[in-house]
Amino acid sequence: MKNEKGFSLIELLIVVAIIGIIAAIAIPNLLKSRQAANEASAIGSTRTLGTAQATYQSTRGLGRNFAVSLLVMSNDGGIDSTLGAGAKSGYSFSCVGVAATGTDPSYFDTQTVPQSSGTFGSGNRGFSSNETYVIYQAGDGTASKAAFPSRAITAMSVLE
Repeated sequence: MKNEKGFSLIELLIVVAIIGIIAAIAIPNLLKSRQAANEASAIGSTRTLGTAQATYQSTRGLGRNFAVSLLVMSNDGGIDSTLGAGAKSGYSFSCVGVAATGTDPSYFDTQTVPQSSGTFGSGNRGFSSNETYVIYQAGDGTASKAAFPSRAITAMSVLE
């Protein structure tokens, strides 16, 4: 019996405790990294929607009208089918174009909001854009539309 090799229960408990401490430190950082990646993807997708709207206006909208929905841009090939379905990387997307009427020009509004927020959520910031192609952000995960005719989104700050 005295020649048996192995670890004692105390040694195993110490190793488990050390692994637990390392996990407690690492997991929040991993979650923050995931949120940052989702937010970066949402910003890029919001920018892509603006580019797709500009392309649609110059090619299909006869230089006058923007696409009325994500589905129209997806069917036209301006955006991929995942973004066209309205959800990507933990964010929900909405992009609605309004046709020109009389003297009022065509315009569009894009809203990007996290599907869940908080510590374990997909993101904490919401994003908006329109035909000015400026991306706005809100730290509370909401997204606002621009008022006509100024088209500035005053309820949000400009993304820098």
